[in-house]
Amino acid sequence: MIFDTGSTQSNLECFLHCTTPTVKSQFLPKSEIRNLNRLWHPWEREKVEYFTLGDLWNCYDEWSAYGAGVPIVLNNSETLVQYYVPYLSAIQIFTSNSSFNGLREETESGDGERDSFSDSCSDESESDKGWRWDGCSSEEGGSEQDSLWHVNNRLGYLYFQYFERSTPYGRVPLMDKINGLSRRYPGLMSLRSVDLSPASWMAVAWYPIYHIPMGRTIKDLSTCFLTYHTLSSSFQDMDPEDDIESPQRKRKEGEGITLPPFGLATYKMQGNVWVSGNCGRDQERLVSLLSVADSWLKQLRVQHHDFNYFTGIRRG
Repeated sequence: MIFDTGSTQSNLECFLHCTTPTVKSQFLPKSEIRNLNRLWHPWEREKVEYFTLGDLWNCYDEWSAYGAGVPIVLNNSETLVQYYVPYLSAIQIFTSNSSFNGLREETESGDGERDSFSDSCSDESESDKGWRWDGCSSEEGGSEQDSLWHVNNRLGYLYFQYFERSTPYGRVPLMDKINGLSRRYPGLMSLRSVDLSPASWMAVAWYPIYHIPMGRTIKDLSTCFLTYHTLSSSFQDMDPEDDIESPQRKRKEGEGITLPPFGLATYKMQGNVWVSGNCGRDQERLVSLLSVADSWLKQLRVQHHDFNYFTGIRRG
């Protein structure tokens, strides 16, 4: 059985390409462009392209139901398609002002979970509040204390954060998770990329489910991936020439906005299926993407459970 793998792409490049969402975009009315946060959008532009979070999640709808197919060439030149299901691993959404917190429904759980975020910040200076997450709670929305949580105008107000801590077998696919969370936090569907600060991000865990043709177990294909993506329109202003590693950024206006991963972690990587291409450059790229993800998490002062597990970091 033969598949078109795109002869110029390595297996790693195929995975990154096949799991990168391209989101339906819209153009911001000119009357609203002048209201953008100039710290986040310093460039003067006649047109500003954006997407809604709801349209972003739609990219994961089919993948959540059937898996994302990734063509892979094995060491013996055999070709197959491995399917991966996406799961929401982590997300933090910072908005331009606290008024967006009115988008969410007030649903106090009564078990003290909501206060745990505030408690984790109690030992930090005012300038550090809003960054620290110590693993004491998996889900948080904003609160009346949001004005104390934002670091400064660059970072914005924390609207929502979620960190998955369940075992892989206890999770539901990304689309199902988002649909459940959005009932309590409707901004997860309605917020726009132009409303989000550059500190907004998400991590998606990809677990293999099956490959075609089937019939035997291939250890090299048991690898799990953790991809990190920015959510703010601020990064759409990057010059594509500055990002040679991501040619998918080179697009025409109106063709949709791609969100290639800026960071990556792997688990159970065996053999050399994922690092044998590009004359060794794939190995260098994996190291680089892992380093960027690690730096991002340290900058935000968050403990990302899946990242720690994937990379073998055990915390008490």
